[in-house]
Amino acid sequence: MGIFGKLFGSSSASTKTEAAAAKTMEYKGFVIEAAPYKNGGQWQLAGSVSKDGKVHKFVRADQFTSQTEAVDLALDKGQLIVDQLGESMFH
Repeated sequence: MGIFGKLFGSSSASTKTEAAAAKTMEYKGFVIEAAPYKNGGQWQLAGSVSKDGKVHKFVRADQFTSQTEAVDLALDKGQLIVDQLGESMFH
């Protein structure tokens, strides 16, 4: 990191660099990946839903003190997205 990065911050020093190890599941032909990341001392709910090379990423306002809880709820949120939007999430 250069001097300006140290003084003004750097995108590589982002809190998103502390991402949780991804956990995936298959649901109704879609692959849901939980990808919460550390944000201000808590775990931010985030993940993605993919099918046939198309990916829909999501981040929600929910934050948790437990990484495990954030992963579990990201998978639940992914299932809800599939149930509500199905293939239309990619359009």
